[in-house]
Amino acid sequence: MLIPKDRSIIIGIVIFILLIFVPYIFSSYVVGVFTIALYFAVFVMSWDLLFGYSGEVNFGSTFQIGIGAYTAAILNINTHIPLALCIVLGAVAAILSGLILVAPALRLKGPYFGLITLVSVLLLEQFVTIFAQYTGGEIGLSVPGIISVSSKINYYMALLFCAFSAMVMLVIARSPIGLILQASAQDPIEAESLGFNITKYKVLAFGISALFSGLSGALLVFYLGTASVSLVVSIAVVLQIIISAIIGGRRTIIGPILGAFFIILLREWLQPLGQLSYVVVSIMGLIVLLFLPDGIISLFLRKN
Repeated sequence: MLIPKDRSIIIGIVIFILLIFVPYIFSSYVVGVFTIALYFAVFVMSWDLLFGYSGEVNFGSTFQIGIGAYTAAILNINTHIPLALCIVLGAVAAILSGLILVAPALRLKGPYFGLITLVSVLLLEQFVTIFAQYTGGEIGLSVPGIISVSSKINYYMALLFCAFSAMVMLVIARSPIGLILQASAQDPIEAESLGFNITKYKVLAFGISALFSGLSGALLVFYLGTASVSLVVSIAVVLQIIISAIIGGRRTIIGPILGAFFIILLREWLQPLGQLSYVVVSIMGLIVLLFLPDGIISLFLRKN
C-alpha cells in the first residue's frame, strides 16, 4: 500500500543532492551522458503531466520537442538574435503549434486524441525531410551557438532546469488543476457534472507540457550543437519517453526522472552491443514493469 505522495518530494530532493556531486565523481564523458539524461527527464515529466494526470494517451510529445528544437536552431543559424531569445521563441513556437494542431483533439473521445498526436509527429518528420534546405533533412542541422564549452556549466544548467521543471510540475499536479485532471481521468462525466470545464484544464496541462518540452528541446540542441529527427522528433524517441514514464512511475512527476535515467544510462552502458542494446533495454524495461507495475519509485513509496 502506498503512503502519501509527500515522500516523493523528499525523494526528489535526495536525487537533486546526489546529482550535484556527479561532476566531481565521474569523467567529462559520463557527465555529458548525465546532462542528456536531465534534459530527457524533462521530456518525460512533461509527458507525465498530461497523460499521467489527465489520462490522455499522448504519442505526440516529440512534436512539441521537435518544434522547439528546430525553431531555436533555425533562428540561431539565420538571425543574429541572442541565444536565450532563440530558446524562448522555440518554446513559444512549441506551445502555439501544439495548441493549433493538437489541442482541438482533446474534445474527442476514445483513441482519437492519441491518433492525432501520433499523426502530428509523422507530419513533422515529413516536413523536416521535405524542407531539407532549411531543416537539414535526415542529416540534421549544426548550430553555431552553444550554451557553454564547460561540461560542468552545461551539466549544472541542465540540473537546475530539470529541478525547476520538476518543482513547477509538482506544484501544478498537487494544485486544484491536478486534482481536476485526475478526476477527469477517472470519471469525466461526473467531473463535468460538477461544473468543471474538463477540456479547458486539459488544454492548460497540454500547454504547460508543451512549454517545458519546447524549452528542453531547444536547450538540448544548444548543448549538443545539432538538431536532427532521430534526436528530437522520431517515433523511437516517443516510445522511449513513454517507457521511461511508466518504468519510473506514472502520475508522480519524480518517478519519470528515475525512468529517464534508467533508460539513458542503461542504453549508454549497453552501447557496445550496437542495435542489440535496444532489445536488451526493452527486455529490462519489461522486467521492471512485470515486477514493479507502479514503477521504480514504488520501491521508495512503500511502507517499511
